[in-house]
Order: sequence, then C-alpha cells, then structure tokens
Amino acid sequence: MGRRRRCRWVGHRPAVEFFKPRGIPYRTLKHVTLTIGEFEAIRLSDLIGLHHEEAASRMRVSRQTFGRILNEAHRKVAECFVYGKALKIEGGNYVIVQRCLECYNCGFEWEIPLEYPLPTYCPECGDSSIQIIEGKGNDNLENTKDEISS
Repeated sequence: MGRRRRCRWVGHRPAVEFFKPRGIPYRTLKHVTLTIGEFEAIRLSDLIGLHHEEAASRMRVSRQTFGRILNEAHRKVAECFVYGKALKIEGGNYVIVQRCLECYNCGFEWEIPLEYPLPTYCPECGDSSIQIIEGKGNDNLENTKDEISS
C-alpha cells in the first residue's frame, strides 16, 4: 500500500465540468475523468504559462509530482480528442485556496479564490479601503482539514 496522496492546492474551480464531442449522444459515449488537480495543472502550465517550478509551488507539490500530474492530464485530454470520448472534470484530493478580505470602512469580510484579482471596492458598502486578512482562509494553512475528497 502506497502512502496517502497530499492535498493539491487549487486556485480555481472549472467553469464547466463536462465536455463531449458534438453530435454524439451522451448515452453512447465513453468518458475519461480528469481530476481537479489535473485540471489545475493544465490551467497553471498551459493557460497561464507558469514554469513547472512555480506551478508546483502554487499547488504545494514537488516539481516532479507536478510534472507527473501534468503528463497524466495531457494524456487524458489527448485520449478524449483522439478517440472521441467525453471528458468529465471531478474528484481528487484538493482544497480551493481562498483569500480573505475585509473592508476598513464597514468591517464586512468575504473570501475570493486566490487567483481572482483583488477587488477595487467593498461589495457591501462600495468603499475602496480593502485589506487582506492575514492568517484567515486557506491561503495560510499548511495542513487544512477543509479538503475535498472524492
């Protein structure tokens, strides 16, 4: 029995969780499951263009592990393209990394995903005096218990 997989830190949930070839009924399709961690590796490396070292750091895994995750993700996406399979994005051992914010003016607190740009105004009162709350949210937790497993 191998050791337990470490939780992958993810900065963005997929906007769409299922893709399929056009014109082929769902019930006749085979599908491939891409984990949320594999989705994040593709997003960081291929979409944002980060080097493996920086992307691995953001996901809190080693560079070698990041490379393995990315290679497996690329293999799965290629399998869907080449063989006309559907792609389902779900599961894995991950946590969505959040950034906690507070308005100086009204004291309103809220969270946004780490990858989102910082807002310019408070959604509650509209004031522009916003601060990041250090030590709150998942962005500062090493061993979070808020992980999602499937």
